[in-house]
Amino acid sequence: MNLNVTLQGGDCPRLFTLSGRIGQTMHHLMQAKQQGITSLENPAIRLAAHIHSLREMGFVIDTETEPHGGAYPGYHARYRLRSSVALGHNQGEGKQ
Repeated sequence: MNLNVTLQGGDCPRLFTLSGRIGQTMHHLMQAKQQGITSLENPAIRLAAHIHSLREMGFVIDTETEPHGGAYPGYHARYRLRSSVALGHNQGEGKQ
């Protein structure tokens, strides 16, 4: 999956083409809005690593720890996108 996004804010928007699981993770974050995403509800291999990669690119993503029960009770993370992100490249083509 390739996803073109514009990270808004700051002095100048930053353009990204996110591919593979990174693009898929951003797509899910954008769709989830305030609800956020978890690996518990949306099983994904290495979700935390993809979130880390997006953060390194400059996207602001909050993490909230939530308890869960079941056969293996414990905690899981819920991730919420806080950056202002627009789908597509609003000003030319950029690639990251």
